[in-house]
Amino acid sequence: MSDGLDPHESLQRGVVSAVGAIGLATLASRALGYVRDMVVARAFGAGPVTDAFFVAFRIPNLLRRLLAEGALSTAIIPVFSESLAHGGPESFGRMARAVAGAALVALCVVSTLGALLAPWIVAVMAPGWTADAGLFDLAVRLTRVMFPYLALVGLAALAMGALNAHHRFFTAALGPAALNVAMILAVLGLASRMAPPILSLAVGVLVGGLLQLLVQLPELRRLGVPLIPSTEWRHPAVVQIAHRLWPAVFALAAVQITVVVNTLLASLLPTGSISYLYYADRVMEFPLGIFGIALASASLPTMSRQAATGDTRGVAATLGFALRLSIFVSLPATVGLVILSAPIVRVLFERGLFTAADTAGTAQALVWYSVGLTGFAGARIVAQAFYAVGRPGIAVRLGVMAIAVNAVSAIALMGPMAHGGLALASSIGTFAHLAGLVWVARRHFGPIGGRALVTSTGRILVACVPLAAWCVLARWVIPMGGGSGVTAAWLAATVAGGAGVFIVVSGAVGSPERAVLSRVLPWRRSR
Repeated sequence: MSDGLDPHESLQRGVVSAVGAIGLATLASRALGYVRDMVVARAFGAGPVTDAFFVAFRIPNLLRRLLAEGALSTAIIPVFSESLAHGGPESFGRMARAVAGAALVALCVVSTLGALLAPWIVAVMAPGWTADAGLFDLAVRLTRVMFPYLALVGLAALAMGALNAHHRFFTAALGPAALNVAMILAVLGLASRMAPPILSLAVGVLVGGLLQLLVQLPELRRLGVPLIPSTEWRHPAVVQIAHRLWPAVFALAAVQITVVVNTLLASLLPTGSISYLYYADRVMEFPLGIFGIALASASLPTMSRQAATGDTRGVAATLGFALRLSIFVSLPATVGLVILSAPIVRVLFERGLFTAADTAGTAQALVWYSVGLTGFAGARIVAQAFYAVGRPGIAVRLGVMAIAVNAVSAIALMGPMAHGGLALASSIGTFAHLAGLVWVARRHFGPIGGRALVTSTGRILVACVPLAAWCVLARWVIPMGGGSGVTAAWLAATVAGGAGVFIVVSGAVGSPERAVLSRVLPWRRSR
């Protein structure tokens, strides 16, 4: 029986339901990620050893986001969606095998080159370490151990693309949780048996990459999607993906090159700056990953299907809706992260070798990263629209502009603000990126609901005022004399109370995004 919804509202419900599936799996992954970071912080602190690991891990992780999970997923989902719309299961399976074969060869070549060129890569990533032979050599060693992770996670990204094209999101989003479990167990079980102990984390990364692939295979098998590589490298889908891949790499590089620039500049600042930026970024990625990136991932298959049928206005409508929904979540998250930055970092990380000074440094970076949360989420969503319609070159040019804005801002701000200036520069760059993307999207797709976007944002800002007052009051009465358990309970109560305040006030001011979210909750779906 029909639920009585018009097609546009049904589309919104479909996108939000997909976001719920991705967000739930991402929530599990982020929670395990915090456990992982707590274990790492307790075991290794925020000193030169962790700096070396984070630099080494950032290199293959950067390539993972550019070549594997990021650009590869972005390039293959529109092609896979089009194949499902116009071909049968047998044709789709043949295409998947051909793409898997080509991807495996390319990823293995890049992994091998990365391991061979590790000394030069580390020298570029952290030029301030060339005078410290011990730290430099450790970073090189860790880089070489972890580079094969790229090939493993690349195949996992291919599996994720196939599942997402079938509108199966939950299992694919569980992959990062497997990585976190592997890293936690590696530190707990191997750190005392390896020299240096930090090498255990690199081993955990490799095992986690394998698990990210294996966790998706059962559902792929149920769907009848084979990922056994073939040598049909001239398959039309391989050519299509290759043509989309490199523009997508450069487009997504806007954020990732920002990370590289900040790491390079942070290596010139006092020891611990790289770790402060890393831990702060991890905290900010919690709301960004659970909803911002989840929304971008959920909207891409929908926009790709609309683009495949020539429904440009549908793409614009989906884009406008996704932007409004991202602002509804990211603005209150920004308020909470800025006001509660220090207690959040204290509860998550301040134990073992992670000191009060490390908390202060990380909280400073978190404040300035959080300012750009809306920009990070929005830019990712708008860029997906250009990938969906096969115009990634537009996002490339705007990404280069964002990189330039970030670099200039970082150099200008790192002197007076140290690592906090680097975090602020990232926020400035991403808002410039978002502004450019929205302006071009308006010209390319036509109206994307700008008036509705401004009205909705105004309502959200009004709802954020009592939320900010709640957070300030809670910060004022924080139980400073209690133990970590008391502080954690206080923080959990503060976050839950703040969410309640925002939901109530956003409903009172008539926020349409709040209404859409409430309609897809399980207890509101039943008739």
